[in-house]
Amino acid sequence: MNWLEEMTGVKKPIIAMCHFRALIGDTGFVEDSGGSIDNVVEYARRDMLALQNGGVDAIMFSNEFSLPYLTTVEQITPVCMARIIGEIKGELRVPFGVNVLWDPIASLDLAAATGALFIREIISGVYASDFGVWNTNAGKTARHRLRLGIQDKVRMIYNIVPEAACYMGVRSIEDIAKTTEFNCKPDAICVSGLTAGSPTDTQVLGKVKDTLKKTPLLCNTGLHTENAEELLRIADGAVVGTCFKVDGVFENFTDEKRVAQLMAAVRKIRSRPVS
Repeated sequence: MNWLEEMTGVKKPIIAMCHFRALIGDTGFVEDSGGSIDNVVEYARRDMLALQNGGVDAIMFSNEFSLPYLTTVEQITPVCMARIIGEIKGELRVPFGVNVLWDPIASLDLAAATGALFIREIISGVYASDFGVWNTNAGKTARHRLRLGIQDKVRMIYNIVPEAACYMGVRSIEDIAKTTEFNCKPDAICVSGLTAGSPTDTQVLGKVKDTLKKTPLLCNTGLHTENAEELLRIADGAVVGTCFKVDGVFENFTDEKRVAQLMAAVRKIRSRPVS
């Protein structure tokens, strides 16, 4: 049993994304929420409860609408996120994690402050992205977790195929997965499609799975009712966001009925004998 299964109590857990609307300082703050952080809190509460009532196994809070993203965020971003989580956490009944896009240090700080059990970030590698050259410092991030005293409390999920970016260097995905596992000791690795909601390439997912020796693998984007069995046959679980939205559209709010529909399908998959 890996730590994801221990945390959630199920095989092939589904971690649902609770996407915060644009925050103070973000370009879409006024358009998204009328310039009111109170509205952002209420939108987040509504989405969280829809995900939870629909039966997800864990929730990850993310500033998904802070577009375009920063790779080193302004201080106001994790401050806003901490307020939102603090106000709605009392109604939360499932394990949760956090993701401050795209800043692993800020994500660890937020996790330490809120009691989150995991973060998901771009922690290793160098990428050419829509947000410029995207560099990382895995050693600094690992040492920051240690200094915060959360080494044994907060797990780190490494995204090695980030959205809207490509690896700078001629290396196969198998080599990247192998050296990331060896050098960085990630708690889990995830593989993404091009953008939120885009299908994860099953061939890439399979290559990474075959390479990893002991690290759990998550499908990070694009899982839905029709492809859940195919993707979960390979991955040890999935992060799901867009599929749970009204009409499956990224910009919309969470639809509890869609959540329940996918989770019912996942439970059937879990009940089948392993082939």
